[in-house]
Amino acid sequence: MPPILSISALNKQYDSGLKALDNVDLAIERGEIFALLGPNGAGKTTLISIVCGTARKTSGRITVDGLDTTEHFRATRGRIGLVPQEIAVDIFATVWNTVNFSRGLFGCPPDAAYIEALLRDLSLWDRRDSRIQTLSGGMKRRVMIAKALSHEPDLLFLDEPTAGVDVNLRRDRWALVRKLRGKGVTIILTTHYIEEAEEMADRVGVIDGGKILLVEDKTALMRRFGKRRLTLTLTHPMARLPDGLRDWPLVLEDEGRRLVYTFDADDVRMPGLLRRLGDLGVGFSDLETSRSSLEDIFVELVERAA
Repeated sequence: MPPILSISALNKQYDSGLKALDNVDLAIERGEIFALLGPNGAGKTTLISIVCGTARKTSGRITVDGLDTTEHFRATRGRIGLVPQEIAVDIFATVWNTVNFSRGLFGCPPDAAYIEALLRDLSLWDRRDSRIQTLSGGMKRRVMIAKALSHEPDLLFLDEPTAGVDVNLRRDRWALVRKLRGKGVTIILTTHYIEEAEEMADRVGVIDGGKILLVEDKTALMRRFGKRRLTLTLTHPMARLPDGLRDWPLVLEDEGRRLVYTFDADDVRMPGLLRRLGDLGVGFSDLETSRSSLEDIFVELVERAA
């Protein structure tokens, strides 16, 4: 089955000469949650805007469900939902009218049962007759999500979906995203919260300077680039490493109170290190292991590309 979204050799250059996107190739599989990561100005929002038809490309080709977005603009746009960073709604309209009107804009017939189910899913049903201006910021953002889903799209873009919300609301959004994926919606999200991508995404793409640096399965990415760290709190501080440990990549920290071993995820030598320490009479009172986060990997990739 072909990807639901295919982007080939996509370029965007402004009259000023700034190249916002540089020969971007990307394929999004049906039913996945894809996280697009990148620093400010990397090209994330530009890419989304071009796919959704709110900005023009300089060159390249985009297909949605096999249809070219230039040749079949209305048909492809109708398959896409977009939740932008900015809250853009008529503050004097009611929740129900806002979402129902958005459905009509895409030429969909009225479906009160679907709109009701959608508002219930987003915990907006009790506020369906409220004017937008009376809602909290979190509720307004949920209305934006309802608008994006009003025409039952197959592909949903979430541009910084949890920006400016607290941790509890963020986790509520994560649960909603998983529920949408369970219903068959393919989701692409951009985020500054790396833990958001680590928590939800099936695959991760990293973009910087308008170029895609990497696209990979999240688990494989963590395994390939991730590092593990073993920290031993020593019984007696060391001024320097014993000669018997010179062949190990070890570092003394905290004025010799801690011994740190950093290793790849597939490294199996840690038991050997512990045996060596025992043979040398090096005692420790505590042992702690940790691994690289997706944020660590992201920072490393962007620094490499700089």
